[in-house]
Amino acid sequence: MPEGFRFPPEWEPHEATWIGWPHNRTDWPGKIEPIHWVYGEIVRKLLPGERVRILVNHAAHEARARRVLHLVGVDLVRVDFFRIPTNRGWTRDSGPIFLKGAKETAIIAFQFNAWAKYPDWKKDRQVPRRAAKALRKKLFEADFVLEGGAIDVNSQGTLLTTEECLLDDKVQVRNPGLGRAGTERALREHLGVKRIIWLGKGIAGDDTHGHVDDLCRFVNDKTVVLCGDDENRERLHGTGLDVVPLPMPAPLHFRGQRLPASYANFYIANAAVIVPTFNDPNDRVALGTLAELFRDRPVVGIHAVDLVWGLGTLHCLTQQQPVSDRR
Repeated sequence: MPEGFRFPPEWEPHEATWIGWPHNRTDWPGKIEPIHWVYGEIVRKLLPGERVRILVNHAAHEARARRVLHLVGVDLVRVDFFRIPTNRGWTRDSGPIFLKGAKETAIIAFQFNAWAKYPDWKKDRQVPRRAAKALRKKLFEADFVLEGGAIDVNSQGTLLTTEECLLDDKVQVRNPGLGRAGTERALREHLGVKRIIWLGKGIAGDDTHGHVDDLCRFVNDKTVVLCGDDENRERLHGTGLDVVPLPMPAPLHFRGQRLPASYANFYIANAAVIVPTFNDPNDRVALGTLAELFRDRPVVGIHAVDLVWGLGTLHCLTQQQPVSDRR
């Protein structure tokens, strides 16, 4: 980690939110058309507080996105398009991860291998580098495989992650042979964190093998919300963090596969906290719980039953760009 830079928490002010406009039909079998309209609603909820920067593959892809956004009433003056090709649109994991310095922001390019599961990742791996060039930002290279959904941080230097994701040495292995000590060293070096809290397993149905952003999230420096079992609650005991339970929706399945439907996959934007909802009685409970915790911005539900067919929802497809003091 270059001196003076840190990875800020999501609730600090954003200059913009990045998303990748959907195009990979295998991510949403038979659902790609309605997914475009879900993205339109997401952009509409983000724009009152910040710019939205959208990755598109080419001119025709951009034109499709513009048409959808125009039809849902988006002010395109506040939307920036970047023709940076992607394999998929999961910007949390393969998009630019921004670090904040005293007078500027920079991008750190972690290695990306499609969650150690899929063969198509070469375009996605180049997204941070191409974004840094387009924005004329400093670029820091990291010889370490990490997806943004695998971590969550507060402003006090504490990072949450799971052993299932970053330490498993048999299933979806990110950094073979590195081990706990080496992984902690890499997280501290590249993200400027001081304390790492290891949870156990992620939620059922998680295609990423344990991303923390479906399981446990910071809502402020001293408080996390937690979905799930007693083991992870026990791991958080004694950390000094207040733990607020967040319910889970009833299980959703597609072609016999459990889907990773979780209210913890919310995204903290400048003007709202957007939360996935699933036509479930617990939608109301989850929205109410988060509204009590986020008093400085509205908590807004976005229908995500179609979206979760892609094995992720709102946090998985967004990435924040923090405000730079040099404006």
